[in-house]
Amino acid sequence: MITSALLFFPLVVGLLLFLLKGETVKKVALVASLIEFLLGVITFVNFHKDNALPQYELNIPWIKSLGINFHIGMDGISLLLVGLTTFLLPLIILAANRNSYKSSTNLYALMLLMQFGLIGVFTAQDAFLFYIFWEVALIPIYFIALLWGGEQRVKITFKFFIYTLAGSLLMLVGLIYVYFQTPAPHSFSLTSLYELELTNGTQSWLFWLFFFAFAIKMPVFPFHSWLADTYTDAPTPGTMLLSGIMSKMGVYGAIRLLLPIVPQGMMEWGPLAITLAIVGVLYASLMAMYQKDYKRLIAYSSAAHVGLIAAGVFSLTHNGMVGGVIQMVAHGISAFGLFYVVDILVNRTGSRDLDKLGGIRVVAPNYATMFLIILLASIALPLTSGFVGEFLLMAGIYEYNGWLAFFGGLTTILGAVYMLKSYQKAVLGDKTEISDKFHDLVFQEKLILIPVVLAIFALGVYPKPFIEIAEPAVKNLFSLMNITIK
Repeated sequence: MITSALLFFPLVVGLLLFLLKGETVKKVALVASLIEFLLGVITFVNFHKDNALPQYELNIPWIKSLGINFHIGMDGISLLLVGLTTFLLPLIILAANRNSYKSSTNLYALMLLMQFGLIGVFTAQDAFLFYIFWEVALIPIYFIALLWGGEQRVKITFKFFIYTLAGSLLMLVGLIYVYFQTPAPHSFSLTSLYELELTNGTQSWLFWLFFFAFAIKMPVFPFHSWLADTYTDAPTPGTMLLSGIMSKMGVYGAIRLLLPIVPQGMMEWGPLAITLAIVGVLYASLMAMYQKDYKRLIAYSSAAHVGLIAAGVFSLTHNGMVGGVIQMVAHGISAFGLFYVVDILVNRTGSRDLDKLGGIRVVAPNYATMFLIILLASIALPLTSGFVGEFLLMAGIYEYNGWLAFFGGLTTILGAVYMLKSYQKAVLGDKTEISDKFHDLVFQEKLILIPVVLAIFALGVYPKPFIEIAEPAVKNLFSLMNITIK
């Protein structure tokens, strides 16, 4: 029942918002997102962490003739990503409230509809339903980027659309094929798909259909070229949704569909997949080092972090998988925080150019302190949220291959270099002409940043509850794959 409430509540409110106008829209959207967060907390508190199987299930026939059920539920991996979604959306809505957007009614409605699609992806226990929610989650972000993006929004959004459409079609082809391999009457149930015994040759080519679909969404090199432009050009709420939550869809899809359906294909092509992920991490890190545009720098940084998460998952090790799940949550929190503090910077100064910034620490010490905490979490400082997941990720990749761990570990060093250097340029130094335009955090900004900082320390200091929730689901995934796991 609670899964249904989490799923349909934002849909109902999102559709209602199209009928409202004025400031009421913002208030209703915020209250709705807070109610959704409360539902997420209740779900988290009542979750049986020792149970590896999906909980809070609803399973009713939908298109009976095709073996399609409306089947939703949550295991530990789903729960953490649903929790991330419900935690971030109220903050994203609050962050959007500080800016004036044309036709803002549509913006807030689309954000709630996107939450509906995202929670659907993370809770679907039927492959056809998963695909439907995958598309539903993508449609709102197309309109958000197209209607409220920058000067190049049409060109950039079209590129983003083509990439994601290609990935979706490849996934659909793969799902239709495996559907017809299930015993008659055929079924899209994930359980039925997991029980298939496909030949090694079949798994080999199916692997690439699913891998391309999910690699585009992560994105993994060389399917990454849409990311920097889209993240930079999209309005800040759209960028927060993309980096904080939507980028996790690709990794989650690999965990939920790719690994358990074609495990032998993963064993055959896994070395190439993890190599592409590491190459992408290095490429994105190097690109970030040379960016002058602060938003674009963080976009490349986000790509590097998600690439490392993908590498941990593809390592097929316990540490790599658990670390990947934990780091999805940690990265979502820090990515949102970074894009928000840069948005504050741009609103105060009118510039994202690092060469034109500086001296902000002198006039805004609270802003500088919170910015630094979020930045340190993004570079995995111990006792912050980024450290736990990244440590487990690196341990898992090392178990898989020491050299890959070495090159993956370089990203931690490079990340520290470009993030600290950017902070030095933007925040430190003597007062400048542009810093005179800056003032310290106002109440609403503190209301957004304090929960982010608290979450960073909560996950960094005491990660045990999150790990205990993720581990049973990870062990169950390995048993479904029926292969030897390190």
